[in-house]
Amino acid sequence: MSQYVISQVHSSDRRALTQMDALLLSEGIRRDANLDYSCVMYDEDYQVIATGSCFGNTLRCLAVRSDHQGENLMNEIITHLVEVQFQRGNSHLFLYTKHQTARFFRDLGFSEIARVDGTMVFMENRRTGFTDYLKKLSVTKEEGTSAAIVMNANPFTLGHQYLVEQAAAQCDTVHLFVLSEDASLVPFSVREKLVKKGVAHLPNVICHDSGPYIISNATFPSYFLRDEDAVIESHAKLDLEVFAKIAEALSITRRFVGEEPTSQVTGAYNRIMQTELPKKGIECIVIPRKLSQEMIISASTVRQELHSGDLETVRALVPDTTWEYFSSDEAQDVIRRIKDAKQVIHY
Repeated sequence: MSQYVISQVHSSDRRALTQMDALLLSEGIRRDANLDYSCVMYDEDYQVIATGSCFGNTLRCLAVRSDHQGENLMNEIITHLVEVQFQRGNSHLFLYTKHQTARFFRDLGFSEIARVDGTMVFMENRRTGFTDYLKKLSVTKEEGTSAAIVMNANPFTLGHQYLVEQAAAQCDTVHLFVLSEDASLVPFSVREKLVKKGVAHLPNVICHDSGPYIISNATFPSYFLRDEDAVIESHAKLDLEVFAKIAEALSITRRFVGEEPTSQVTGAYNRIMQTELPKKGIECIVIPRKLSQEMIISASTVRQELHSGDLETVRALVPDTTWEYFSSDEAQDVIRRIKDAKQVIHY
């Protein structure tokens, strides 16, 4: 154990943040926009020589100054961050790292989930975490043609319902994964409930929560990628590496997605899926968006109308089960959160 001091960095500590940013930049890393805890290690001259951060249950922005590498300082930073996470109640931890440093984190007890060669590796601190998740999923494997849909459903709309109905009509079984990360205006507990109610009439649809393995746009790290296009491509490719393992466990040969004419990020993601999934033996089927009075139905539009208070338009864009929720007293806190949000449309 070194004699150096590890301290939390607060948003008001400009000196520490400036040194932290300089250290990260020297290692080809930018400070991530999504951080909820950061620390630095100081030397005897009160200079930052190592740093690390957290967001949710992930470890991020890890770096040691080049002239101090080989002194096990990263081990101390990781130990500190793990203690912080455990105090928060987070015992299942994840990190993203460059492929050339993955071996180091394996030595610290992290196991690889998936990788995009030349870019990044996704890791967790449980040796059999992902394997156990796949085993749990495999219990729901059915005979015949199986397909998958992954959705955030923020909230569940007639467009989502139409997509699931199209897939269910073309396949023996549809495995429907709902992103379980609580990074949306509509909480996961509500989104999951609305999805299940909205597909209850389809007996060949099996709903799953995504767990921590299907990565959302909101929590995907971008701090060691050069630009937005690289972020989208790396996110998609890493997510598809994870999905391919899920698909193998469930004998999934098709993935249905909705056409995306409004979101640049999701549109690019869909294009990458159409290229990459066939390489893994999975057909990518794009379903044209459902319209309501010439209006494309999207969750972003529903959130926008909830934000403005136009419930009549909301009623035309969602199934009865979703409308029943948003017209109930139970939904008032969620509606208030949407109305208070500065940005409800995702691009």
